[in-house]
Amino acid sequence: MQTAIDPTTGKNVKSYKLISNTKLNKTIFGAQAAFQEWSRTDLEERARLLREVARILGEEQDALAMLITREMGKLLKDAKAEVEKCAWVCLYYAQNAERFLRDEYIATEASKSYISYRPLGVILAVMPWNFPFWQVFRFAAPNLMAGNTILLKHAPNVPGCALAIADIMEKAGFPKGVFSSLIIDEKRVRKIIKNRVIQGVTLTGSVGAGRAVAGIAGKALKKTVLELGGSDPYLILDDADVIKAAQVCTKGRLLNNGQSCIGAKRFIVMRQVYNQFLEAFKAQMEEAVMGDPLEAETALGPLARQNLRDQLHTQVKKSLKGGAKRLIGGKKPKGKGFFYPPTILTDVKKGTPAYHEELFGPVASVIQAWDEEEAILIANDTSYGLGSAVFTQNIERGEHIAREHLQAGACFVNEMVKSDPRLPFGGIKNSGYGRELSHYGLREFTNPKTVYIE
Repeated sequence: MQTAIDPTTGKNVKSYKLISNTKLNKTIFGAQAAFQEWSRTDLEERARLLREVARILGEEQDALAMLITREMGKLLKDAKAEVEKCAWVCLYYAQNAERFLRDEYIATEASKSYISYRPLGVILAVMPWNFPFWQVFRFAAPNLMAGNTILLKHAPNVPGCALAIADIMEKAGFPKGVFSSLIIDEKRVRKIIKNRVIQGVTLTGSVGAGRAVAGIAGKALKKTVLELGGSDPYLILDDADVIKAAQVCTKGRLLNNGQSCIGAKRFIVMRQVYNQFLEAFKAQMEEAVMGDPLEAETALGPLARQNLRDQLHTQVKKSLKGGAKRLIGGKKPKGKGFFYPPTILTDVKKGTPAYHEELFGPVASVIQAWDEEEAILIANDTSYGLGSAVFTQNIERGEHIAREHLQAGACFVNEMVKSDPRLPFGGIKNSGYGRELSHYGLREFTNPKTVYIE
């Protein structure tokens, strides 16, 4: 059984039976059979169906948002925004996929030579709970347009979301087998990856999960795309607009109750503005109202699971023991639900979790830098490389640092890191490899086939 638990109350929402091995095998081979037809379906028809998905998402936005909030604790207003963003990505690929997949002609000695982007087949998506709709749709929309079929293995604490997405695809009119949600345990993922039907695997999750999936897929010679954790640095330079920077940093740290791979994690502040920034940042974080995610005034809801809160608190305690200082928060509240308060740790030292590890919750690590060079060194002193940001009133300076020096897949200037269907998304180092979104995401699970005609 998989049971969804409301993080706000700690009570069970609903339990779901795991599918049998017989039904699992039938679903896998059904996806393969569906691929034979779906890959031949013209792009206009694929786009029509994806636009219908967007329409349904808009029509059912309130109910879907409530489901997201009940299963993982996201603020209701943010859950609505997530559903809306899913509709956007569907419309984006419905409009642009034909252009992205167009044959690319290359001048050679041949009378005609070109690259044709052809679908691979059945793709397994192993998705996380923190953006239970967006993470799925940002992968599914481009791959459905590319002509692939999809098997979704969602996180075990959001089974209702997994089934709701499959239901939307069915309502939109996608042929049977083109998109399927698998309510299964983790143990069966290994066998699915090894199955000869599977042609690729995409995973968004922890570094450990990424290594495990990549290892299995690598032995089976299956293509993988991995979007893993992050410990995103935000650099506050000596000429930054400190008040604006504090506002953006607070939003970036509390986004999704602090549970975002691209959430702001480490705040590296040059000494000239350190005290000023810290004062403004503290004031902003303290203003955040923690409470019921259904309430409009709430700025911070619960963490998704009790074990995640316990892990975060352990990281905080170890960091404090290692020399960090607690400015605000850092204490596990009593009462129902899996809440954790806005927390700021200062004087964070190397060798502690707050310096090196991903803190998946509303905990900010503030580190002082002597100058710009040291700030960049601290920013890059991490095994991760997903996102980063730099704050400065000198745009040329910020752009130079973002482009030339910060080691991450996405570098923003005077804005928090966020995903956008028009821009490629992904990381380097332990944050994974491959890209989602834009034309890069559409082509990841295609075969760039060379066609050469004498």
